[in-house]
Amino acid sequence: MNETILLNDYWKFAKTELDRERPEHDEFMPVDLPHDWLIEDSQNLYENSIGWYQRRLHINDMDQLYFLYFDGVYMDVSVFVNGNNVGEWKYGYSAFEFDITRALQVGDNLIEVKVVHQAPNSRWYSGAGIYRNVWLKVRNQNYIPTDGVYVAISENGNDEWHVNIETEAVVQEDVQIKQQLFDHNEEIISSTNTTREFLSKQKLIMRHPNRWSIDQPYLYRLVTTLLVRGKVIDVVENRVGFRSIKLDPNYGFLLNGKRIKLNGVCEHHDLGALGAAFNPVALRRRLQILKDMGVNGIRTAHNMPAKELMHLADEMGFIVISEAFDMWERPKTTYDYARFFKDWYKKDIKSWVRRDRNHPSLILWSIGNEIYDTHVDERGQEITRMLVNEVKKHDPLENAKPTIGSNYMPWENAQKCADIVKIAGYNYAEKYYHKHHKEYPDWVIYGSETASTVQSRGIYHFPYEQSVLSDDDQQCSSLGNSTTSWGAKSTEACITDDRDAPFSLGTFIWTGFDYIGEPTPYHTKNSYLGQIDTATFPKDSYYVYQSAWTNYKDKPMIHLFPYWDFNEGQLIDVRVASNAPNVDLQLNGKSIGTYAIDHQRGKQLVGWWKVPYEKGELKAFAYDEQGNVIATDVRHSFSDPASIHLQPDKSTLKADGQDLIFMEITMKDKEGHVVENATNRVEVHVTGAGRLVGLDNGDSTDYDSYKGTSRRLFSGKLMAIIAAKLEPGDIRVEVSSEGLTPEKVELRAVLAEEEVLGRTAIQENKRKPIIMGKLGEIPVRKIEINTPSGRLFTKERTEIEVHATVFPANASYQDVEWRVVTDAGIDTNIATIEQNGKSAIIRALGDGDFRVRCTSKNGTDNVRLISEIEFSAEGLGKAFKNPYEFVSAGLYDDSEGEVTNGNERGIASSRDGVTMVGFRDIDFGSYGSDTITLPIFALTSDSYEIEIWEGKPQIEESSLLANVIYQKESKWNVYQPETYQLSKRLQGITSLWFVFKDKVHLKGFEFAKPNRAWERNYANEADHVYGDQYKQTDKAMIDIGNNVTFTFDELDFGEEGASKLILSGQSPLDKNTIHVRFTSADGEERQIIEFSHSEDFEERIFDIEVVTGKQKVEFIFLPGSQFHFQWFRFEK
Repeated sequence: MNETILLNDYWKFAKTELDRERPEHDEFMPVDLPHDWLIEDSQNLYENSIGWYQRRLHINDMDQLYFLYFDGVYMDVSVFVNGNNVGEWKYGYSAFEFDITRALQVGDNLIEVKVVHQAPNSRWYSGAGIYRNVWLKVRNQNYIPTDGVYVAISENGNDEWHVNIETEAVVQEDVQIKQQLFDHNEEIISSTNTTREFLSKQKLIMRHPNRWSIDQPYLYRLVTTLLVRGKVIDVVENRVGFRSIKLDPNYGFLLNGKRIKLNGVCEHHDLGALGAAFNPVALRRRLQILKDMGVNGIRTAHNMPAKELMHLADEMGFIVISEAFDMWERPKTTYDYARFFKDWYKKDIKSWVRRDRNHPSLILWSIGNEIYDTHVDERGQEITRMLVNEVKKHDPLENAKPTIGSNYMPWENAQKCADIVKIAGYNYAEKYYHKHHKEYPDWVIYGSETASTVQSRGIYHFPYEQSVLSDDDQQCSSLGNSTTSWGAKSTEACITDDRDAPFSLGTFIWTGFDYIGEPTPYHTKNSYLGQIDTATFPKDSYYVYQSAWTNYKDKPMIHLFPYWDFNEGQLIDVRVASNAPNVDLQLNGKSIGTYAIDHQRGKQLVGWWKVPYEKGELKAFAYDEQGNVIATDVRHSFSDPASIHLQPDKSTLKADGQDLIFMEITMKDKEGHVVENATNRVEVHVTGAGRLVGLDNGDSTDYDSYKGTSRRLFSGKLMAIIAAKLEPGDIRVEVSSEGLTPEKVELRAVLAEEEVLGRTAIQENKRKPIIMGKLGEIPVRKIEINTPSGRLFTKERTEIEVHATVFPANASYQDVEWRVVTDAGIDTNIATIEQNGKSAIIRALGDGDFRVRCTSKNGTDNVRLISEIEFSAEGLGKAFKNPYEFVSAGLYDDSEGEVTNGNERGIASSRDGVTMVGFRDIDFGSYGSDTITLPIFALTSDSYEIEIWEGKPQIEESSLLANVIYQKESKWNVYQPETYQLSKRLQGITSLWFVFKDKVHLKGFEFAKPNRAWERNYANEADHVYGDQYKQTDKAMIDIGNNVTFTFDELDFGEEGASKLILSGQSPLDKNTIHVRFTSADGEERQIIEFSHSEDFEERIFDIEVVTGKQKVEFIFLPGSQFHFQWFRFEK
C-alpha cells in the first residue's frame, strides 16, 4: 500500500554567508524540523544568509516511486539527492513536491536542501528555513497524485445534497475507485467506479445531513480508496462539511440561509517565540484565543497558510479567506516574490488551490493584497484576469470565489480590477462603502483589512481624548488612543463602521495577534497592531472587540482598564468594556457612575470616566436589562513584588516532541495582588522530560533572545513555552528572580497515544547574552511623582518643586530624567524644568495645562518607563512658539480636512483630499526669517505639492508664501528634511499654515534664525526709529535729519567679530557724519563713519574697530544730514 511518511527527523543544518559555495562538513549540527534559523538572534532577524539542510535516507526497494513533499520552505529553494538537483521552488509559502526516484539508489542516499534568504524580501518577518513539515511519499505504479481528489458539495432542494467527487489517478491497469462517506466511524453512503482513465467522476447523494456552521462545525469523513484487483493500493481522506454559502451584494454573508457578520482577523504566520517554525498545538491555542474573542473569520495575510490551519478552521468553525500574494510583477521590497512572479505564479496557484479547495471553512481565494499593479495601469487588469482564470482552472466548481484586497479603491484602475472579481475587499476604506455600493450594485463588499490601531499591552498614555501615536518609551497606548494615519479612528469606530454597513460581509481587522516585523510607528522589533501580543497575552482592545462580538446571554463578560497604580491625584481615564447593556464603576465602594451601552446603534461602546487616582479597589459591574449583576471585574492597588506566581495552561503534555505547555509567569505583592506593572528579570530552568523552547513578554523594544533562559516581565507578564520530548516522565520548572524566593512547578509528560515517528525533539533554549539590562538586576517598575506644593501656578507662584520615588527602592537603576510636556508628550513652551536628581523645579512661563514627566531608561539606552502628572498655570499671560527651535507638527492649533497621527509626533494628511494645518502664536521676533526646513515622510518617491501660507489660506489678510515641491526617494517610516525659501521674511507674532493635496507625513518645521550681523539689514526694517524727520519709501528711509536714530537689536558678531561695515545710501552733503553706537552687556562703544557726497544710492565700505559678541547697533544721524539710508551689513 502507498505510504506518506513524516520526514522531520535526523536533519542537520549549517548556515553560510551568501557568497560561500557551501559549508564544511563539521559545520552541520542536528536540528528539529520545522525549523526557522532567523529566530535565534533577535538583533539580526533579517540576516542575509544561506541555510543548508542534510538528511540521510535509506532505500531498500527501487520498484517504488518516491516523492519528497515540502509543506513550506522560505524561500528560493534547491533540492539535491546524491548531488543531483531534483528541483527548485521560489515562493516561500506554497507547498511543493519533487519526484526523486531517478536520483535514488539502493542503500544510503543524501538529501540536501539549500535555502537562500536575501533581505529585504518581505514587509514583515518571514523567518527562513524548512519551517513546515517534510514528507516522503512512497507510491506504487498506481496511485492518486497529491491533492488529486476534488470534492464539491451542493444543495439540490428539500435538504438533498449532491457530493460531486473528481478523482485523479495515475494507473497502469484497470482500478476501482471507491468513495465512502462516514459520520464518525459509521459509513453513510458509498460508491465504486472501475476505470483506467486519469479522471474519475462520481456522485454521492446525502439527505438531511448535519450542517457545518460556525457554532456547530459538523464534519464528515470522505474516504477515497484506489484498489487493484480488490487490493487497497492508495487511500485519501478528506473531511467535508455540508453548508450553503451565499455572498449577496445587499445582504452580505449568508451561511445555511442565515445572515451572519464576519468578525474576522488577519493573521501572519509567525508564532512569536517559536518564530516561523510551525507547531499545531501553538496554532490551535491561538485560534481558541481568537474564538473566545468572538472571531469567526480568518484572512491568511498575505500568503498561503499552513495546511493545518485549514483543518483547524474546519474543525473549530472559522470562515477563511485564503490569500496568495502580497505582490505581483511590481515589487514592494528588493528581493521579494516579484522577482519570480511571471515564471512561477501558475505553479503556486496550482499548489495553493488544489491543496485547500475541499475545505468547508473556505469561502474566498484572495489573489492579492494591496497590489501596486492594480492601480498603476491596465496591466493590473490583465494580471487580475490571468490569476482568476488560474484559480478557476483548479476550482472550476467554485468551492470558493476569487477576490482581491485593495487599499487603492479610490483609484479607477483598482476599481476596474475589483469589477473583474466582483467581490471587493477594502483595506482601510470603509468611508467608500456606501458610495461604491450605490455605484457598483453588483459588487460584494467587505473589509479585507481594517482597524490598524496600535497598542502595547499594559501601557497607558493619558489622557484618553489625546491621540498619541508615538512616545518616548517606544510603546503605544493600550487605553485606545493610539491610532495610525491610515487606520480606524478607534477600535469602536472600526466596529461601528462595519456594523452600520449591513450589505458588507464583515470586517477583518489588522491583526489578531502581534507579529514580528512592521513595528509601526517605531523601528523596534515586532508590530503593535494586534489585539493579542506575540506572547499570546490579550490586550485591552481584545475585550473591546469581545464586548461587541459576543452575546451576554450566552457568555457575559466585563473588562476594566487600566490597572490601578499611579501617582496620587493623577487624573486617570478609566474604561469598561462589556457585552452587557449596562455597567457601573465603583472606587472603594462608592459609585463613580453608570453607563448604558448601545451595541446596536451607539458610537461609544465602552464606558469612560475620569477618576483622580487614590489607592484601593476599583470595581466594575455588568447588569442585564432586569438589573441583575451578570459579570464583574476588579483592579486593586498593589505594591512591590513579594513572590513569583506560575500558571501553566495545563499540567500534562504528550511525549510526542511537539505538544506544548504555555506557562504564564507573574508577580504578586505581599497582599496577594498581582503586580500588573512588574518588570522583574527572571531565570527559567526546565529539567526532566520537557524542554524550554521559548520566552516572550510581548515587548517590541525588548531584544533579549526568544531562545534564552532569562528575560524581564513586561507589564507584569512573561510567557514560558515548554515542549515535550519523546519520552514520558516528570518535568520540573524552576523560576528565580533577584531578591525573591524561587518558585517551582512540576508537570508531567505522558505517553503519546500513537507511536511517534519522523520527529526529533532535541532543540531547547540556552543561556544567551542579555541585551536589556543585566543578569541579577532589579529593574524599576514604577516612578511616583510627589507634588507637596500643589499643581497650580499663578502670578504669585511661578515655581513649584517636585520629587520622584523609584520602586522598588532597591532597584538597580536609580537615575531619572525630567521634562515638561503637552498631553501629546511634546515639549511644551509654557514651562521649563530644572533637574536636580530625583527632584526638579518647574517654572511656568504662560497660561495653560501641561504635564510633568519623569522617565527611566531602566538599564538600557532608551526610555522604558514614563510617569506623569498634570499641572495648570493661570494669570501669567500667553506663551509663544519659537520657530527657531523645532516645532512638532503635533502642536498644530487648527486644521481642515482629514488630519491623522504621523510617526514621531508628526501629522499625516489625507490621501484623497485637501488637508490644511495651522499653527498660531509663532514669535519670529523683529527681524524674522524666510527659510524653513520641513522633515517629511512620503509614501512614494513621486513629487508632492505643498503650499505654505502666512495666515489661514484664502482669508483676505493671508498671503501665500511659497508653493513648493517635495520629492525624494522614499524611505519607509523615515523623515527626510527639505529646506525652502519663502517669498518674504516672517516677522513678529503670526500664524503659519500648510496645505497638502496628497498624503504625506510632516514631522514639524524649523526656521533658520538669521544672524543679522552678517545679513543685509534694510533701514525701513529697523526695530525702532527715534526722531520725526524722515520719510519711508519701499526702497529706503530718506530725508533723514534732526537727530534721528535707527536701532537694530540682537546682532551677534561672535568671538571673531566684525571689522568692516558696508552701507548703502545717498548723501546730498559733501560729508555726512554718521555715529554708529554698539551696546552690549559689557557697556557702550561709539564709532564714526563719514559718507561722502553721492548722486544716487551707492555701497560704501568702512573699516571699523573690531566689534564682538551680542550687540544692539544704532545709527545716529546729525541735524540737517538729509541722508537717504537704504541698507547695511557687516563683514569679518
